[in-house]
Amino acid sequence: MRPRARASASLITPALLRRWPLPEAHPTLGKEGRGNVLVIGGSTRIPGAVILAAVGALRAGAGRVQIATARSVALHVAVTVPEACVIGLSESRSGELGGGSFPALEEPLSTSDAVLIGPGMRCETRASLRLLPQARRVRREAPLIIDAGALSAVADYRRSSARGELILTPHAGEMATLWDCDREEVSARPLEIARRAAAHFDAVVALKGARTFVVAPDGTAYCNTAGNAGLGTSGSGDTLSGVIAGLCARGATTLQAAVWGVFLHAKAGELLARRIGALGFLARELLTEIPPLLVKMAR
Repeated sequence: MRPRARASASLITPALLRRWPLPEAHPTLGKEGRGNVLVIGGSTRIPGAVILAAVGALRAGAGRVQIATARSVALHVAVTVPEACVIGLSESRSGELGGGSFPALEEPLSTSDAVLIGPGMRCETRASLRLLPQARRVRREAPLIIDAGALSAVADYRRSSARGELILTPHAGEMATLWDCDREEVSARPLEIARRAAAHFDAVVALKGARTFVVAPDGTAYCNTAGNAGLGTSGSGDTLSGVIAGLCARGATTLQAAVWGVFLHAKAGELLARRIGALGFLARELLTEIPPLLVKMAR
């Protein structure tokens, strides 16, 4: 049972999360009991984004991970993440995922318990506009996490597709594009805009920033103030979206996964700041902090 939220945003704290525990791993089912995440994204220019997201899902406790990315970099991704099944997709001349990607995704989509689309993708590519409705058509019940380059496709997706569990993870600039307003307006009224967007898109919205607001479609809102400036580094958002996807695969609700994921990501940044420095730690270094934090939070 999730904690009761106030009309304003409830502060995310360890005490709140302990009252809202994550689903426990099944003692005998092994990896099959912890769910399967499919990460779709990447490009020849940004192959590392899907790597960070996939490892984030595994560090959050997902049992299996599949990665679908540009064919020319798929082998390199597979070597870097040997724990994952990697699917090579057709690519455009610019190195983005191509329009012919979709037949290869039918089988991995059908076996996924959570689907993450967007890390390492550019906005408004042909693939980003078609992937969302395809994912929902093939795997209607799986939570769909939309990040980075796929966020631009959300408006068209919501107008034309069946309803389903959806998580959006924009920063202020991406929210400004999604909501057709100025970035300054998002920064000035983040909770209000996140609430309106969550209701409009029927989605959990995690609006990232110095204060991150996580809002459900019914207006229930949570605020995270943990973390530090060092989290504003390349690849940090990919790690967060992967952690959220991993928690969804384990059986957390979309709201619970977003709230937990945002806090775990922020606390990982705090730990690294104390050990390495407030600035200069890497997004991939956040990943090793997640399992110990999960153990600590379960006490």
